[in-house]
Amino acid sequence: KYTIDWYFKWVASAFILSSMSLRGVDGFAMYDLSFSIIGVSLWCVVSFLWNDRALIILNLAGLGLLLRTFVGIMFP
Repeated sequence: KYTIDWYFKWVASAFILSSMSLRGVDGFAMYDLSFSIIGVSLWCVVSFLWNDRALIILNLAGLGLLLRTFVGIMFP
């Protein structure tokens, strides 16, 4: 408790919950995507700190998909 991974996982979870709350609201798609990228990136850090391969794969795949979407929106 109160180790670096503890802070990262809670901040990451807050970003992901924030992005979920914005999902589907007109005009907030970029905020949703940005908050999701930040949250999943932080969860990637936590997965590496925990050395949990399942979480590493899940979060790296999710980050890749989010970044693909972000690049597609920014450079159509």
